[in-house]
Amino acid sequence: MAEEMYSVEQVAERLGLHVRTVRGYIRTGRLKAVRIGKQYRIARADLDALIGRPRPAPATGPARMEVSSIVQIDGVDRAAADRLVTLVLASAGSAADPDRPLRVQTVHDERRDRLKIVILGGGATTAEVLHLLEAVIDGGIDGGNDLNAKEDGRG
Repeated sequence: MAEEMYSVEQVAERLGLHVRTVRGYIRTGRLKAVRIGKQYRIARADLDALIGRPRPAPATGPARMEVSSIVQIDGVDRAAADRLVTLVLASAGSAADPDRPLRVQTVHDERRDRLKIVILGGGATTAEVLHLLEAVIDGGIDGGNDLNAKEDGRG
């Protein structure tokens, strides 16, 4: 669909201004215009912006939801934090919707043995990662939380 374009003269007439005034607006950048040959053309949206009419909202697809989740896990040493981060990143990387991948950031505070995980993405995919994380933390997979087990064959 082609956007409606106006000449400088048409804009001047519509606004009740002199043609030179409209050209001055164009030169100073107050009014956007496209030069075609020796003449300017002004898009309807740019004219509306000049006179203060709000631009129509851009056409978008169906509404999309994004979830922001911050997970804080206390009592996690560096090795356990590394294992959890690997688990979360692998789970996020295998998300069901490749067009909307999860974005994940992690921070481990060694002084407090605290891991923070920030997850941004679709609701269902984020929920899957959170359920997996909860199962590992609460020991729901094998019945016990061996998260901080040393690398001696137990974990």
